[in-house]
Amino acid sequence: MLKFRLIFGSLMLAVLFGLLYLDGKLSEAMVFDGAVFTALVSLLAIPAQFEMRALAAKKGLEVMLFPAIAGSIILASAFFWPQFVKPEVQSDFLITYITFTPALIVCAVFFEQAMRRGYESTIANCSATILSIMYLGLMSSFIVGLRIKMGLAALLFAIITLKSSDIGAYTFGRIFGKRKFSPTISPGKSWEGLLGGAVFAAVIGFWLAGYVDFLPRWGGAVFGAVFAVIGQLGDLAESMLKRDAGVKDSANYIPGFGGILDIIDSPLIAAPFAYLYLSMFLN
Repeated sequence: MLKFRLIFGSLMLAVLFGLLYLDGKLSEAMVFDGAVFTALVSLLAIPAQFEMRALAAKKGLEVMLFPAIAGSIILASAFFWPQFVKPEVQSDFLITYITFTPALIVCAVFFEQAMRRGYESTIANCSATILSIMYLGLMSSFIVGLRIKMGLAALLFAIITLKSSDIGAYTFGRIFGKRKFSPTISPGKSWEGLLGGAVFAAVIGFWLAGYVDFLPRWGGAVFGAVFAVIGQLGDLAESMLKRDAGVKDSANYIPGFGGILDIIDSPLIAAPFAYLYLSMFLN
């Protein structure tokens, strides 16, 4: 398991950094930022929604794929589109976009339910679909927001620090883990792993802050320690979905990791808080 995690984790990071490099180069040549990264995050919603649909099906629920995928992509890309309007109206455009779009999505979900399934299981199916859209679409929009509003350096800082907490938690948990902090939801997680992840991420955050001009070193250390815990809560949230569905992984696409949801669970929950935290230093 550890061998596969190291191999495929390194490969995924290499691909991600390559795409971010391409994203930066294209942004320099164009008048808008983040096209490649926005496309990457948006397209990940497709396999992720299939995974959510499979988890829901285990409980007799249905995630309606068309509104789920379309809604997730529309929400995930929210911070990208204001670049195409005049600067003086970008803030109003974004506010309108992120308030009107969820309303439109709710209507689309009810329409899909009515046209294809009638009234049977309306509450269950619509709730599962809307949860899936908010979880994958709305939460990931803040990952795109980090890239668009705060720049490539802020995005890389957040990603590297967050993933370092996963590495620290996994390593310390394997070596020292004895006391489980959530035995019913995620038996593999321990207080020792959580503490190790927080300490390791704080060190990485402190170190990385020396290479960026928007964050003091103490701010980087605080980010690492706090968001290591928030990232673990994101992991627990996905574990709750899997436990309820009675499966170990959301899928088996990637050896050592599982599915897309198993990879993005921590960043999804941490992204809105990371956006808020870093905005205090950048604005």
